[in-house]
Amino acid sequence: MPLPDLGANLVELFDRTVDRLGDAPFLWQKRAGRWESWSWRRVAEESEALARCLAGRGVAPGDRVAIIADSRPEWVVADLAILKAGAVSVPVFTTYVGADYRFILAHAGTVAAVAAGGTVAQRLLPELAALPELRTLVLLDGETAAPPGTVATLGYGAALEEGAAGAPLTAGRARRGDDLACLIYTSGTGGRPKGVMLPHRSLLANIAGVWDLLEEVGLGDDVFLSFLPLSHAYEHTVGLFLPIAMGAQIRFAESVERLAANMAEVRPTFLPCVPRLYEVMKQRMSSAASREGGLKARLFDQAVRLGTRRALRGGRLPPHLALADMALERLVRDKVRARFGGRLKAMISGGAPLAPEVGQFLQSLGLPILQGYGQTEAGPIISVNPPGRSRVETVGRALRGVELRLAGDGEILVRGALVMKGYWADPAASAEALKDGWLHTGDIGTLDEEGYLRITDRKKDIIVNSGGENVAPQRVEGVLMLQPEIGQALVFGDRRPHLVALVVPEKALLERHARTAGLDPCDPALAGEAGLRREIEEALARANRQLTAVERVRRYHLLVEPFSIENGLMTPTMKLRRGIIYQKYHAALDALYGTAK
Repeated sequence: MPLPDLGANLVELFDRTVDRLGDAPFLWQKRAGRWESWSWRRVAEESEALARCLAGRGVAPGDRVAIIADSRPEWVVADLAILKAGAVSVPVFTTYVGADYRFILAHAGTVAAVAAGGTVAQRLLPELAALPELRTLVLLDGETAAPPGTVATLGYGAALEEGAAGAPLTAGRARRGDDLACLIYTSGTGGRPKGVMLPHRSLLANIAGVWDLLEEVGLGDDVFLSFLPLSHAYEHTVGLFLPIAMGAQIRFAESVERLAANMAEVRPTFLPCVPRLYEVMKQRMSSAASREGGLKARLFDQAVRLGTRRALRGGRLPPHLALADMALERLVRDKVRARFGGRLKAMISGGAPLAPEVGQFLQSLGLPILQGYGQTEAGPIISVNPPGRSRVETVGRALRGVELRLAGDGEILVRGALVMKGYWADPAASAEALKDGWLHTGDIGTLDEEGYLRITDRKKDIIVNSGGENVAPQRVEGVLMLQPEIGQALVFGDRRPHLVALVVPEKALLERHARTAGLDPCDPALAGEAGLRREIEEALARANRQLTAVERVRRYHLLVEPFSIENGLMTPTMKLRRGIIYQKYHAALDALYGTAK
């Protein structure tokens, strides 16, 4: 399927697919235990009605309208409705607290919002008095009244009825490619989020840039399993507008606990996810094979070894090993693929660096994983590994239409139609990020002679020890978390003589030692349990053997509470909030150097 005419804006892109597919299923969500579908035409009609409702309530072209809800069909309807009204979509993570809602909605100057009920409404409604520009609130679940004197509220169904009876949208609401489509606030690993201004052209350039790679894996009868929040630029582009361009179906996963079951029943062809979930997949498959033991475990290990060796030898093996590898295709890899639905064309990894060992492990078992690189500021896709020529230690090559170069200090610079217009109401930050047409990413990397990009670390995250040596923390943390005993890790050592780490044990290990000690797995006293500490120290010793002298972790502090979105120590896309973690545990980190106060 060649690249279709994408149109001048995202609304035209959607309308052209609707004209082609009409009543075919587009969106799916499981409700009351059954998958329910929404056709392309239904989404078109409901988004048109909601757009008319918003326009009738005073939403003008260029106005900002927030969406605060988990990924679901109504989220897509709301996003398209905002664009049809000529307005700017402002996606907001549901995991934020009320103060975050207040900051983002006030900073963006939102005049309307579409929000979920329940916890989201409970957090949002008390903040409305501080949002004088917000005039309309559409609640997707129920019709909870806002505090008196704040905003007009109505339910989703009522909004559709009002819009269906309202005036048609005027041609003047149509947007050009350089007009803003969305204002996406970076989740931020520390400090206040910034509003990234993405025009329609940014997302269209992303779609056009990856199309030749999609053609290589084959297009047709495609299903995306959507797990990440649509509020994130990665899922918004790769998990929503790319499927729209392809005419693919989108199925919304129920939860992380149900992800494996959903894959088996949905049988997706594409799975966009973040590295943390692929790391969990590796851990669970390895643990399951170990528990099986015997012949099954030996065959599994051999499939991994031979698959890895084949990849390192350019797809070739000696004849006697090639025969064994062919047998393992049927005995092991076909069964692994079946657990993932049996139709995967690509597992797409983005949002953070994927450890090469994880990518190689999945590929060795016949799971096609393609790591890419991007930033919200680039819409977000910058590069991706080409199918069949993937190099797991890299993030691939620049998309078609994207220019890449390295600054003198190794910072990655990007230029092209995909780049943002700047940060909303922040000219200083915009000027710092955009210089002479180039986006300064803040990431450090290298480019090889064939154009493959390797990310070494975030420029601002680089640790400079007291000896002046640079250490990339993400590489060290990746090696630590490849040990089966370690679930999470964060290293520290800026202006210090050596590295130390905060370590969270793998959940099953923690629970096993909790039972032995007669403690709750959440009890901080468990961190002092001798058997648990011994296993963690053995894991650290193994990891240190894979690290250079300057990268080795000399001491550690054990935590039983994991870093999570809920406790504010991870972003909604599962990145560590380093600054906040350092603030919370600074006394423990100082104690590891003998400098606690």
